[in-house]
Amino acid sequence: MAPSTGHLATDQAAATTAPPTPTAAPALTLEERLALVNTHMTARLDEAAVAYEVNTAHIATEPVDLGDVITVPLTPTLQPPPPHPTPVAALLQRAHHRLLTGGWCSGALVDEDGARCMLGAIRTEAHGDRGLEAGAVAVLLDAIRRKFGDVDSVPSFNDAHTSGRIPLRMLEQAAGLADTRSL
Repeated sequence: MAPSTGHLATDQAAATTAPPTPTAAPALTLEERLALVNTHMTARLDEAAVAYEVNTAHIATEPVDLGDVITVPLTPTLQPPPPHPTPVAALLQRAHHRLLTGGWCSGALVDEDGARCMLGAIRTEAHGDRGLEAGAVAVLLDAIRRKFGDVDSVPSFNDAHTSGRIPLRMLEQAAGLADTRSL
């Protein structure tokens, strides 16, 4: 039997209007996906930059005079904090500042470069007042013992360190302790 022409025409029409079957696209590697995202983001950033320029073109700006902006010294200097109101606390604070600005050392009251140990800084800042010096050393030793336990003396504590970080911190804490004790 011969096929009818009506049935054949419908099969051909269906074959021509049917959507093509999708073929699997090759999977992109991570590097390819990152490059694609990078390209897309660069294009978006370029568009945003142009939009920003267009949106802000009407805003009038005046040049900035840097003389109006820079108001601090170009070379910072260490300024001592306001002195404690009590004499021992003020002495410990001055000794701390002396070590900050003049340098810290171990093994000597004053080394050949002028750096001082904790006791050397206290003695220098006491200006010969042995009572004030003794009070400051006693408070400092008490602060050291609170933090580090049994320590023989301020010079032995100072010489046990290789940098001035901890001795400086202890002078600062001792100044606060002397202030709370009103010494």
